[in-house]
Amino acid sequence: MASAEAHLEAEALPPISEGDMNEIRAAVEKGDLTAAATKAHEILANEEKIQLHIAVTGESGSGKSSFVNAMRGLQDHEEGAAEIGVTETTMKCSPYPHPQHSHVTFWDLPGIGTPDFTPATYLKQVHFDHYDFFIIISSSRFTCNDATLAKAIQARGKHFYFVRSKVDQDVSNERKLYDEEGVLKAKGKQATEIRPQRYDEMAVLASIRQDCERKLARLGIRSPQVFLVCRDDFSMKYDGPRLLKTFLDDLPSEKKLSFLRCLAITSREVVRQKKKELMKYVWLKSLASCGASAVPIPGLSTAVDIAILVTSLKEYCRTFGLSEESLQKLAEQVNKPVKELKAVIKTPLHHEITKDLVIKLLTKSIGSAVQYPLLVLKVIPVVGWVIGSLASVAISFPTTFFLLKNFLSDAAADAERVLQKALEGTTQKSHLWS
Repeated sequence: MASAEAHLEAEALPPISEGDMNEIRAAVEKGDLTAAATKAHEILANEEKIQLHIAVTGESGSGKSSFVNAMRGLQDHEEGAAEIGVTETTMKCSPYPHPQHSHVTFWDLPGIGTPDFTPATYLKQVHFDHYDFFIIISSSRFTCNDATLAKAIQARGKHFYFVRSKVDQDVSNERKLYDEEGVLKAKGKQATEIRPQRYDEMAVLASIRQDCERKLARLGIRSPQVFLVCRDDFSMKYDGPRLLKTFLDDLPSEKKLSFLRCLAITSREVVRQKKKELMKYVWLKSLASCGASAVPIPGLSTAVDIAILVTSLKEYCRTFGLSEESLQKLAEQVNKPVKELKAVIKTPLHHEITKDLVIKLLTKSIGSAVQYPLLVLKVIPVVGWVIGSLASVAISFPTTFFLLKNFLSDAAADAERVLQKALEGTTQKSHLWS
Protein backbone atom coordinates (compact mmCIF):
# COMPACT_ATOMS: atom_id res chain seq x y z
CA MET A 1 0.00 0.00 0.00
CA ALA A 2 1.08 3.62 -0.52
CA SER A 3 2.79 5.37 2.36
CA ALA A 4 0.50 7.00 4.88
CA GLU A 5 1.71 10.55 4.43
CA ALA A 6 1.64 10.42 0.62
CA HIS A 7 -0.77 12.62 -1.35
CA LEU A 8 -2.27 14.46 1.59
CA GLU A 9 -3.12 17.61 -0.31
CA ALA A 10 -6.61 18.97 0.33
CA GLU A 11 -9.21 17.26 -1.84
CA ALA A 12 -11.63 19.10 -4.04
CA LEU A 13 -15.19 19.14 -2.80
CA PRO A 14 -17.69 16.74 -4.33
CA PRO A 15 -20.66 18.41 -6.05
CA ILE A 16 -22.94 18.59 -3.00
CA SER A 17 -25.19 21.47 -2.04
CA GLU A 18 -24.25 24.16 0.44
CA GLY A 19 -27.31 23.16 2.46
CA ASP A 20 -26.13 19.57 2.81
CA MET A 21 -22.64 20.72 3.77
CA ASN A 22 -24.04 23.08 6.40
CA GLU A 23 -26.18 20.25 7.78
CA ILE A 24 -23.10 18.07 8.23
CA ARG A 25 -21.18 20.91 9.83
CA ALA A 26 -24.00 21.72 12.25
CA ALA A 27 -24.37 18.08 13.32
CA VAL A 28 -20.64 17.67 13.94
CA GLU A 29 -20.41 20.95 15.88
CA LYS A 30 -23.14 19.62 18.17
CA GLY A 31 -21.22 16.40 18.65
CA ASP A 32 -24.01 14.44 16.93
CA LEU A 33 -21.85 12.06 14.91
CA THR A 34 -24.80 9.81 14.09
CA ALA A 35 -26.63 12.66 12.36
CA ALA A 36 -23.50 13.73 10.48
CA ALA A 37 -22.77 10.19 9.33
CA THR A 38 -26.39 9.65 8.33
CA LYS A 39 -26.29 12.78 6.17
CA ALA A 40 -23.03 11.67 4.59
CA HIS A 41 -24.57 8.28 3.83
CA GLU A 42 -27.62 9.99 2.32
CA ILE A 43 -25.44 12.16 0.05
CA LEU A 44 -23.50 9.12 -1.13
CA ALA A 45 -26.72 7.17 -1.78
CA ASN A 46 -28.13 10.07 -3.83
CA GLU A 47 -24.93 10.25 -5.86
CA GLU A 48 -25.38 6.60 -6.80
CA LYS A 49 -28.85 7.44 -8.15
CA ILE A 50 -27.74 10.18 -10.55
CA GLN A 51 -28.97 9.33 -14.03
CA LEU A 52 -27.28 10.10 -17.33
CA HIS A 53 -29.23 9.82 -20.60
CA ILE A 54 -27.33 9.95 -23.90
CA ALA A 55 -29.23 10.19 -27.20
CA VAL A 56 -27.77 8.67 -30.37
CA THR A 57 -29.38 9.56 -33.70
CA GLY A 58 -28.63 9.43 -37.41
CA GLU A 59 -29.88 8.06 -40.70
CA SER A 60 -30.65 4.39 -41.33
CA GLY A 61 -27.47 2.36 -41.74
CA SER A 62 -25.22 4.99 -40.16
CA GLY A 63 -24.10 2.66 -37.38
CA LYS A 64 -26.17 4.06 -34.51
CA SER A 65 -26.90 0.68 -32.93
CA SER A 66 -23.30 -0.48 -33.22
CA PHE A 67 -22.17 2.78 -31.61
CA VAL A 68 -24.59 2.25 -28.72
CA ASN A 69 -23.28 -1.29 -28.27
CA ALA A 70 -19.66 -0.12 -28.37
CA MET A 71 -20.32 2.53 -25.73
CA ARG A 72 -21.83 -0.17 -23.52
CA GLY A 73 -18.88 -2.52 -23.99
CA LEU A 74 -20.92 -5.09 -25.92
CA GLN A 75 -20.42 -6.82 -29.25
CA ASP A 76 -23.31 -6.52 -31.71
CA HIS A 77 -24.18 -10.22 -31.30
CA GLU A 78 -24.18 -10.29 -27.48
CA GLU A 79 -27.32 -10.63 -25.41
CA GLY A 80 -28.80 -7.23 -24.60
CA ALA A 81 -27.12 -5.49 -27.55
CA ALA A 82 -29.04 -3.02 -29.69
CA GLU A 83 -30.38 -4.63 -32.87
CA ILE A 84 -28.47 -3.80 -36.05
CA GLY A 85 -29.54 -4.04 -39.69
CA VAL A 86 -29.29 -2.49 -43.12
CA THR A 87 -32.83 -1.18 -42.91
CA GLU A 88 -34.23 1.20 -40.31
CA THR A 89 -34.51 -1.04 -37.24
CA THR A 90 -35.13 1.85 -34.82
CA MET A 91 -38.79 2.93 -35.08
CA LYS A 92 -39.04 4.23 -31.52
CA CYS A 93 -36.77 5.64 -28.79
CA SER A 94 -35.12 2.51 -27.44
CA PRO A 95 -33.29 2.65 -24.07
CA TYR A 96 -30.14 0.58 -23.52
CA PRO A 97 -28.77 0.83 -19.96
CA HIS A 98 -25.09 0.11 -19.46
CA PRO A 99 -24.85 -3.55 -18.36
CA GLN A 100 -22.69 -2.82 -15.29
CA HIS A 101 -23.83 0.75 -14.55
CA SER A 102 -27.56 1.00 -15.11
CA HIS A 103 -27.64 4.68 -14.11
CA VAL A 104 -26.17 5.47 -17.56
CA THR A 105 -28.60 4.85 -20.44
CA PHE A 106 -27.91 5.16 -24.15
CA TRP A 107 -30.96 5.85 -26.30
CA ASP A 108 -31.10 4.61 -29.88
CA LEU A 109 -33.34 7.18 -31.56
CA PRO A 110 -35.11 6.98 -34.93
CA GLY A 111 -33.31 8.83 -37.70
CA ILE A 112 -34.46 12.35 -38.47
CA GLY A 113 -36.00 12.96 -41.88
CA THR A 114 -37.91 9.69 -42.26
CA PRO A 115 -41.63 9.92 -43.10
CA ASP A 116 -42.58 9.23 -39.47
CA PHE A 117 -39.97 11.60 -37.96
CA THR A 118 -39.82 14.89 -39.81
CA PRO A 119 -37.48 17.76 -38.79
CA ALA A 120 -40.44 19.93 -37.79
CA THR A 121 -41.66 17.52 -35.10
CA TYR A 122 -38.58 15.42 -34.34
CA LEU A 123 -37.49 16.92 -31.01
CA LYS A 124 -41.00 16.66 -29.59
CA GLN A 125 -41.42 13.08 -30.81
CA VAL A 126 -38.17 11.89 -29.23
CA HIS A 127 -38.79 13.77 -25.94
CA PHE A 128 -35.87 16.18 -26.24
CA ASP A 129 -35.73 17.29 -22.59
CA HIS A 130 -35.08 13.75 -21.37
CA TYR A 131 -31.49 13.62 -22.68
CA ASP A 132 -28.29 15.15 -21.35
CA PHE A 133 -26.63 15.39 -24.78
CA PHE A 134 -26.99 14.19 -28.37
CA ILE A 135 -24.68 12.25 -30.69
CA ILE A 136 -25.41 12.68 -34.41
CA ILE A 137 -23.93 9.84 -36.45
CA SER A 138 -23.23 9.47 -40.16
CA SER A 139 -21.31 6.80 -42.06
CA SER A 140 -20.81 8.99 -45.13
CA ARG A 141 -21.85 12.63 -45.23
CA PHE A 142 -23.89 14.73 -42.85
CA THR A 143 -27.16 16.00 -44.29
CA CYS A 144 -29.32 19.12 -44.09
CA ASN A 145 -31.49 17.25 -41.59
CA ASP A 146 -28.45 16.59 -39.38
CA ALA A 147 -27.52 20.28 -39.47
CA THR A 148 -31.11 21.31 -38.74
CA LEU A 149 -31.19 18.99 -35.74
CA ALA A 150 -27.84 20.31 -34.45
CA LYS A 151 -29.03 23.91 -34.66
CA ALA A 152 -32.25 23.06 -32.80
CA ILE A 153 -30.32 21.24 -30.04
CA GLN A 154 -27.90 24.14 -29.69
CA ALA A 155 -30.74 26.67 -29.56
CA ARG A 156 -32.15 24.79 -26.57
CA GLY A 157 -28.87 24.90 -24.69
CA LYS A 158 -27.68 21.31 -24.94
CA HIS A 159 -24.51 19.76 -26.32
CA PHE A 160 -24.35 17.75 -29.54
CA TYR A 161 -21.52 15.90 -31.26
CA PHE A 162 -21.01 14.89 -34.88
CA VAL A 163 -19.59 11.37 -35.16
CA ARG A 164 -18.41 9.92 -38.47
CA SER A 165 -18.68 6.13 -38.17
CA LYS A 166 -17.19 3.19 -40.11
CA VAL A 167 -13.93 5.06 -40.70
CA ASP A 168 -12.01 1.79 -40.70
CA GLN A 169 -13.77 0.88 -43.96
CA ASP A 170 -12.67 4.15 -45.57
CA VAL A 171 -9.11 3.62 -44.39
CA SER A 172 -9.11 0.05 -45.71
CA ASN A 173 -10.48 1.11 -49.10
CA GLU A 174 -7.87 3.82 -49.42
CA ARG A 175 -5.06 1.46 -48.44
CA LYS A 176 -6.00 -0.87 -51.31
CA LEU A 177 -4.90 1.84 -53.75
CA TYR A 178 -1.31 1.39 -52.55
CA ASP A 179 1.05 -1.57 -52.84
CA GLU A 180 2.63 -3.47 -49.94
CA GLU A 181 5.39 -0.86 -49.64
CA GLY A 182 2.77 1.88 -49.40
CA VAL A 183 3.41 3.30 -52.89
CA LEU A 184 0.44 4.53 -54.94
CA LYS A 185 -0.44 1.99 -57.63
CA ALA A 186 -1.95 4.48 -60.08
CA LYS A 187 0.53 6.48 -62.12
CA GLY A 188 0.43 9.90 -63.66
CA LYS A 189 0.09 13.51 -62.58
CA GLN A 190 -3.69 13.35 -62.11
CA ALA A 191 -3.45 10.45 -59.66
CA THR A 192 -0.80 12.10 -57.49
CA GLU A 193 -2.75 15.36 -57.42
CA ILE A 194 -5.73 13.53 -55.89
CA ARG A 195 -3.75 11.55 -53.29
CA PRO A 196 -0.11 11.39 -52.14
CA GLN A 197 2.46 9.10 -53.75
CA ARG A 198 2.99 7.24 -50.45
CA TYR A 199 0.25 6.01 -48.13
CA ASP A 200 -0.31 8.12 -45.00
CA GLU A 201 -3.14 7.03 -42.70
CA MET A 202 -3.09 10.25 -40.69
CA ALA A 203 -3.50 12.22 -43.92
CA VAL A 204 -6.45 10.00 -44.90
CA LEU A 205 -8.15 10.63 -41.55
CA ALA A 206 -7.47 14.37 -41.75
CA SER A 207 -8.99 14.46 -45.22
CA ILE A 208 -12.18 12.69 -44.07
CA ARG A 209 -12.49 14.95 -41.04
CA GLN A 210 -11.91 18.15 -43.00
CA ASP A 211 -14.37 17.13 -45.71
CA CYS A 212 -17.12 16.50 -43.11
CA GLU A 213 -16.42 19.75 -41.28
CA ARG A 214 -16.30 21.76 -44.51
CA LYS A 215 -19.70 20.45 -45.63
CA LEU A 216 -21.24 21.05 -42.20
CA ALA A 217 -19.96 24.63 -42.31
CA ARG A 218 -21.72 25.05 -45.65
CA LEU A 219 -24.91 23.84 -43.99
CA GLY A 220 -24.64 26.64 -41.44
CA ILE A 221 -22.87 24.95 -38.50
CA ARG A 222 -20.35 27.33 -36.95
CA SER A 223 -16.91 25.80 -36.24
CA PRO A 224 -18.13 22.21 -36.60
CA GLN A 225 -16.12 19.45 -34.95
CA VAL A 226 -16.31 15.90 -36.26
CA PHE A 227 -15.06 12.78 -34.45
CA LEU A 228 -13.95 9.77 -36.48
CA VAL A 229 -14.70 6.35 -34.98
CA CYS A 230 -15.04 2.68 -35.89
CA ARG A 231 -16.94 -0.23 -34.36
CA ASP A 232 -13.91 -2.30 -33.39
CA ASP A 233 -11.66 -0.82 -30.70
CA PHE A 234 -14.04 2.13 -30.55
CA SER A 235 -12.66 3.57 -27.31
CA MET A 236 -9.01 3.04 -28.25
CA LYS A 237 -8.80 3.98 -31.94
CA TYR A 238 -9.04 7.06 -34.16
CA ASP A 239 -10.98 9.84 -32.36
CA GLY A 240 -12.66 7.52 -29.85
CA PRO A 241 -10.52 8.59 -26.84
CA ARG A 242 -10.85 12.28 -27.76
CA LEU A 243 -14.62 11.92 -28.10
CA LEU A 244 -14.96 10.36 -24.65
CA LYS A 245 -12.80 13.09 -23.12
CA THR A 246 -14.94 15.76 -24.78
CA PHE A 247 -18.10 14.20 -23.34
CA LEU A 248 -16.53 14.27 -19.90
CA ASP A 249 -15.30 17.86 -20.19
CA ASP A 250 -18.77 19.07 -21.17
CA LEU A 251 -20.73 17.24 -18.48
CA PRO A 252 -21.86 19.12 -15.36
CA SER A 253 -19.78 18.27 -12.28
CA GLU A 254 -22.52 16.22 -10.61
CA LYS A 255 -22.66 13.80 -13.57
CA LYS A 256 -18.96 13.32 -14.29
CA LEU A 257 -18.51 10.37 -11.95
CA SER A 258 -21.61 8.65 -13.36
CA PHE A 259 -20.10 8.76 -16.84
CA LEU A 260 -16.58 7.89 -15.69
CA ARG A 261 -17.75 4.74 -13.95
CA CYS A 262 -18.97 3.22 -17.21
CA LEU A 263 -15.83 4.08 -19.19
CA ALA A 264 -13.39 1.29 -19.90
CA ILE A 265 -9.75 1.90 -18.99
CA THR A 266 -8.51 3.05 -22.39
CA SER A 267 -5.91 5.69 -21.51
CA ARG A 268 -3.89 7.05 -18.62
CA GLU A 269 -6.06 10.17 -18.74
CA VAL A 270 -9.21 8.11 -18.10
CA VAL A 271 -7.53 6.48 -15.08
CA ARG A 272 -6.51 9.86 -13.66
CA GLN A 273 -9.95 11.37 -14.19
CA LYS A 274 -11.59 8.44 -12.41
CA LYS A 275 -9.18 8.71 -9.51
CA LYS A 276 -9.69 12.47 -9.24
CA GLU A 277 -13.49 12.20 -9.06
CA LEU A 278 -13.51 9.25 -6.65
CA MET A 279 -11.07 11.00 -4.31
CA LYS A 280 -13.60 13.76 -3.77
CA TYR A 281 -15.84 11.31 -1.90
CA VAL A 282 -13.27 9.61 0.34
CA TRP A 283 -13.88 11.88 3.32
CA LEU A 284 -17.66 11.43 3.00
CA LYS A 285 -17.27 7.65 2.96
CA SER A 286 -14.97 7.86 6.00
CA LEU A 287 -17.54 9.96 7.84
CA ALA A 288 -20.40 7.64 6.88
CA SER A 289 -18.45 4.60 8.15
CA CYS A 290 -18.27 6.16 11.62
CA GLY A 291 -22.05 6.35 12.01
CA ALA A 292 -24.71 4.40 13.85
CA SER A 293 -23.79 1.10 12.17
CA ALA A 294 -20.17 1.33 13.26
CA VAL A 295 -19.08 -1.53 15.50
CA PRO A 296 -15.80 -2.04 17.37
CA ILE A 297 -13.26 -4.12 15.51
CA PRO A 298 -11.78 -6.84 17.74
CA GLY A 299 -8.17 -6.10 18.51
CA LEU A 300 -8.38 -2.53 17.15
CA SER A 301 -9.10 0.72 18.96
CA THR A 302 -11.63 1.79 16.35
CA ALA A 303 -15.26 1.28 15.38
CA VAL A 304 -16.38 1.38 11.76
CA ASP A 305 -19.12 0.22 9.43
CA ILE A 306 -17.36 -2.63 7.63
CA ALA A 307 -20.13 -2.95 5.00
CA ILE A 308 -19.47 0.58 3.71
CA LEU A 309 -15.77 -0.12 3.38
CA VAL A 310 -16.29 -3.45 1.58
CA THR A 311 -18.69 -1.77 -0.85
CA SER A 312 -16.28 1.11 -1.43
CA LEU A 313 -13.27 -1.10 -2.19
CA LYS A 314 -15.34 -3.22 -4.55
CA GLU A 315 -16.47 -0.03 -6.29
CA TYR A 316 -12.85 1.05 -6.79
CA CYS A 317 -11.95 -2.33 -8.28
CA ARG A 318 -14.94 -2.30 -10.61
CA THR A 319 -14.33 1.30 -11.71
CA PHE A 320 -10.68 0.60 -12.55
CA GLY A 321 -11.39 -2.67 -14.36
CA LEU A 322 -9.81 -4.83 -11.64
CA SER A 323 -12.29 -7.69 -11.89
CA GLU A 324 -12.09 -11.08 -13.56
CA GLU A 325 -14.67 -10.12 -16.19
CA SER A 326 -13.06 -6.79 -17.11
CA LEU A 327 -9.56 -8.24 -17.28
CA GLN A 328 -10.73 -11.13 -19.45
CA LYS A 329 -12.43 -8.73 -21.88
CA LEU A 330 -9.32 -6.58 -22.10
CA ALA A 331 -7.11 -9.64 -22.64
CA GLU A 332 -9.31 -10.75 -25.53
CA GLN A 333 -9.33 -7.25 -27.00
CA VAL A 334 -5.53 -7.00 -27.09
CA ASN A 335 -5.02 -10.71 -27.80
CA LYS A 336 -2.90 -11.42 -24.73
CA PRO A 337 -3.16 -14.04 -21.94
CA VAL A 338 -5.11 -12.65 -19.00
CA LYS A 339 -2.38 -13.90 -16.65
CA GLU A 340 0.02 -11.36 -18.21
CA LEU A 341 -2.31 -8.55 -17.20
CA LYS A 342 -2.87 -9.96 -13.70
CA ALA A 343 0.89 -10.28 -13.16
CA VAL A 344 1.28 -6.50 -12.80
CA ILE A 345 -1.58 -6.08 -10.30
CA LYS A 346 -0.63 -5.51 -6.67
CA THR A 347 -4.02 -4.84 -5.07
CA PRO A 348 -6.75 -7.45 -4.44
CA LEU A 349 -9.25 -7.97 -7.26
CA HIS A 350 -12.98 -7.31 -6.96
CA HIS A 351 -13.90 -10.87 -5.90
CA GLU A 352 -11.16 -10.86 -3.23
CA ILE A 353 -12.66 -7.94 -1.27
CA THR A 354 -14.14 -9.41 1.91
CA LYS A 355 -14.84 -8.37 5.49
CA ASP A 356 -11.70 -10.17 6.66
CA LEU A 357 -9.57 -8.36 4.06
CA VAL A 358 -10.95 -4.98 5.15
CA ILE A 359 -10.12 -5.73 8.80
CA LYS A 360 -6.60 -6.66 7.73
CA LEU A 361 -6.25 -3.38 5.82
CA LEU A 362 -7.64 -1.45 8.79
CA THR A 363 -4.92 -2.96 10.95
CA LYS A 364 -2.31 -1.58 8.56
CA SER A 365 -3.99 1.83 8.40
CA ILE A 366 -4.45 2.37 12.11
CA GLY A 367 -0.73 3.01 12.63
CA SER A 368 -0.86 5.88 10.18
CA ALA A 369 -4.06 7.18 11.76
CA VAL A 370 -2.36 7.32 15.17
CA GLN A 371 0.79 8.88 13.76
CA TYR A 372 -0.82 11.47 11.48
CA PRO A 373 -4.35 12.18 12.81
CA LEU A 374 -4.09 15.97 12.77
CA LEU A 375 -2.41 15.95 9.38
CA VAL A 376 -5.32 13.97 7.95
CA LEU A 377 -7.97 16.11 9.58
CA LYS A 378 -6.39 19.31 8.28
CA VAL A 379 -6.86 18.24 4.67
CA ILE A 380 -10.49 17.12 5.01
CA PRO A 381 -12.56 19.83 3.31
CA VAL A 382 -14.85 22.01 5.41
CA VAL A 383 -15.51 19.65 8.32
CA GLY A 384 -12.06 18.31 9.16
CA TRP A 385 -11.24 20.81 11.87
CA VAL A 386 -14.55 20.09 13.61
CA ILE A 387 -14.26 16.30 13.40
CA GLY A 388 -10.86 16.59 15.05
CA SER A 389 -12.58 17.81 18.21
CA LEU A 390 -14.66 14.65 18.55
CA ALA A 391 -12.90 12.02 20.63
CA SER A 392 -15.27 9.33 19.35
CA VAL A 393 -13.81 9.57 15.84
CA ALA A 394 -10.24 10.58 16.69
CA ILE A 395 -8.98 7.20 15.44
CA SER A 396 -11.86 5.73 13.43
CA PHE A 397 -12.11 8.59 10.96
CA PRO A 398 -8.42 8.89 9.99
CA THR A 399 -8.09 5.08 9.93
CA THR A 400 -10.82 4.67 7.32
CA PHE A 401 -9.59 7.78 5.50
CA PHE A 402 -6.13 6.27 5.05
CA LEU A 403 -7.54 2.88 4.07
CA LEU A 404 -9.81 4.28 1.35
CA LYS A 405 -7.37 6.88 0.05
CA ASN A 406 -4.45 4.47 -0.18
CA PHE A 407 -6.46 1.63 -1.71
CA LEU A 408 -7.90 4.03 -4.30
CA SER A 409 -4.44 5.31 -5.22
CA ASP A 410 -3.07 1.76 -5.47
CA ALA A 411 -6.02 0.60 -7.60
CA ALA A 412 -5.48 3.52 -9.99
CA ALA A 413 -1.77 2.68 -10.22
CA ASP A 414 -2.67 -0.95 -10.98
CA ALA A 415 -5.04 0.18 -13.71
CA GLU A 416 -2.23 2.15 -15.35
CA ARG A 417 0.11 -0.84 -15.16
CA VAL A 418 -2.52 -3.13 -16.67
CA LEU A 419 -3.12 -0.68 -19.51
CA GLN A 420 0.60 -0.32 -20.15
CA LYS A 421 0.99 -4.11 -20.26
CA ALA A 422 -2.05 -4.44 -22.54
CA LEU A 423 -0.65 -1.91 -25.00
CA GLU A 424 2.90 -3.24 -25.10
CA GLY A 425 3.90 -3.95 -28.68
CA THR A 426 0.82 -2.26 -30.20
CA THR A 427 0.68 0.81 -32.43
CA GLN A 428 -1.91 2.33 -30.11
CA LYS A 429 0.47 2.79 -27.17
CA SER A 430 2.00 6.12 -28.16
CA HIS A 431 -1.44 7.54 -28.91
CA LEU A 432 -3.15 6.45 -25.68
CA TRP A 433 -0.33 6.32 -23.17
CA SER A 434 -0.49 10.00 -22.28
